[in-house]
Amino acid sequence: MSAAPAGAVEPLRIVVTDPIISRFQDVLTHDGGAHRWDIAAAWSPERKRDALERADVVVCSSLAPAEAERAANLRLVHVTGAGYDKIALDHLAPQAAVANTFHHARPIAEHVLMVTLMLSRNVVRADRDVRRGQWHTIATAGDVPFHPILADLTLGLVGLGSIGAEVARVAAAMGMEVRAVRRNPSAPLPEGVQLAWVGAKPDLHELLASSDVVVVTVPLDADTRGMIGATEFAAMKPTALLINVARGPVVDQAALFEALRGQRIAGAGIDVWWGAPADGIIPPAELPFASLANTVLTPHHSGHARITFERRAQDIAANIRRLARGEELRNVVREPVAAG
Repeated sequence: MSAAPAGAVEPLRIVVTDPIISRFQDVLTHDGGAHRWDIAAAWSPERKRDALERADVVVCSSLAPAEAERAANLRLVHVTGAGYDKIALDHLAPQAAVANTFHHARPIAEHVLMVTLMLSRNVVRADRDVRRGQWHTIATAGDVPFHPILADLTLGLVGLGSIGAEVARVAAAMGMEVRAVRRNPSAPLPEGVQLAWVGAKPDLHELLASSDVVVVTVPLDADTRGMIGATEFAAMKPTALLINVARGPVVDQAALFEALRGQRIAGAGIDVWWGAPADGIIPPAELPFASLANTVLTPHHSGHARITFERRAQDIAANIRRLARGEELRNVVREPVAAG
């Protein structure tokens, strides 16, 4: 299908398979026009495959190899979030561009501070005790610790992308000292970010040793898989907290479990896991993290604010509009290959 002249609007056939973004259909389609929208999240696999075969655009969170090969006419795969590791890039037609979208940094940053407060103030235990009719405070028991305020704590970021940068801004606004390691420590800091110290990956242990709260935000790749393991936990303070909002396998599962069980660190907030829930295994891990009292466990929902998905739907609609008009797409992570 040839591209429309700039400014002209070309009708497109768009298939939406992601069930969450489908709930924002009114935002996706608000421009109207002659586009054909198939909101296919609830369709049978057979009907969905038939729709993909005719699609110009697919809006999805994942696209399996067989689906990508079936969609031979695709011009745009628009991922409904930041990650595109579930898109079978090698099986896509060469003319298909892939774009992503973000807007999850602020709710994730707020989640990080929430979990920091829950762990540092023993909220889970306090809630459980009160429900059991027990009243444990510094006034009734000598072993109940005073809790810190956020401004007493140093927050160490492993990664300084969009999520890490927003965590830094929000933490600093609460008076926390913020430190970070990033791929290129000499690169300009993101707007509004001020750091007490910044290092490179070889400086990771220095960051860990000096931080009260370690927040993992790096993307998962061959270089970061398992980067937080037993030696890293040994470098942390015994009073430190680990919060992972990146991807589960960035942290070595067994090493984290042992560090928590052995109280080599004080606690962990886990929002990302080592797989998806399957066969009733929740949380999706090989080890019983739910048995540990020094954890806050959440179902990978730290970014699930309504505004996140409203803005993502707006981004997707805008890119589809650009495609229809022959304009340059934004947030492209895979460029189309021009026909020779």
